[in-house]
Amino acid sequence: MKIRRCAVLYIESREQLSIDWRAVLAGGSGLAADSHWVALAPHLDQELTIDGGELAALGAISQTVWNERAACEQRHGEDCVARLLALGLLIGDTPQYATTRERDETLRATHWRPLSALAHTFGRWREVTSENGMEAPSFQALLDQFGEPPPPTFDLPAQGALKLPAAPGGHLDEQLLHRYTGRNFDVQAGVPLEVAARLLHRTFGAQEVRTIGPHSSVLKKTSPSGGGLHPVEAFVLAQRVDGVAPGLYHYHPIEHELRPLRALDSVAAAALAKQVLADQHWLADAPLQVLMVGRMERSFWKYRNHQKAYRALALDAGHLSQTFYLLATEAGMPAFVTAAINDVDIERMLNLDHLRHAVVAVCGCGPAANGPRTMVELRYGETDAI
Repeated sequence: MKIRRCAVLYIESREQLSIDWRAVLAGGSGLAADSHWVALAPHLDQELTIDGGELAALGAISQTVWNERAACEQRHGEDCVARLLALGLLIGDTPQYATTRERDETLRATHWRPLSALAHTFGRWREVTSENGMEAPSFQALLDQFGEPPPPTFDLPAQGALKLPAAPGGHLDEQLLHRYTGRNFDVQAGVPLEVAARLLHRTFGAQEVRTIGPHSSVLKKTSPSGGGLHPVEAFVLAQRVDGVAPGLYHYHPIEHELRPLRALDSVAAAALAKQVLADQHWLADAPLQVLMVGRMERSFWKYRNHQKAYRALALDAGHLSQTFYLLATEAGMPAFVTAAINDVDIERMLNLDHLRHAVVAVCGCGPAANGPRTMVELRYGETDAI
């Protein structure tokens, strides 16, 4: 049997503090620290505690060259090698270890930059609710807890500054100056089908399909994309869209159609929205929501093991969400976008693999509970979320 180390592995030193009461009674500080090693491997999607001997073995065994297991056991011990194989930090070439080997090979084949794979994997949420971590404190509560925030902008020396003329009006002002984040949607109102169709097509739809090879093509959309690849897919959670049954859909950007994935009644759709949005009930009532999912295999086809590839994907989602916002504003509705979502729960409901797909954010829109807002309210009222 042959073995090798997993493709991406980071080791972190952790410390757990405790009070040593004997030391306190003896006049000492009483603060004791217990240090241990934690292994972080994206293909396993969990943190693992290891000891010093296992750390040394992982450092000595190659991640690319297959080694004879017997030779590794002779050097590091049978128990050490067996435990690392059981944990999945070492990969074996026999059927017994086929599952972890398949996960490791998926990670290798997707061409992740290791640090990006680490940040993506261990930055995902699962089953976060208002009871275990999701909250929406007011600005006053934040001020009371943390004090004054850093100033809103750099205040660099003004010597030699050029005072610019007033900005002239333009065609986009109507949307730009009325755009705001909605947190109070009308639970009785829906989105007309023609409005939903425009929102989806002008934001996520292909305005042109351009052939670049015998069996290859790229899409042209209204928002820019890193490398022109447009790797972000749109999954629609419809709660109250005229002519669309409540449920979960995939929006096909070329065919301009909603392909059903899961039928839901209105109660189940509302519950799913809260689960997706980590209990952000002030957003979950939006009748139309879009889950933005990045296809890493498409992005990394060009940007293999690239330092900026994951950042470019996040920028793509940002461009798309702003386009969505402006189109919603055009239709007289507030919108939202949030990254505070239960990524892992979304992966499960869409049958996605986090090594190949990245759930980036969720956006949505719908009529406001109190009707359209005036320009005075928009300028001096509630601000966007941070």
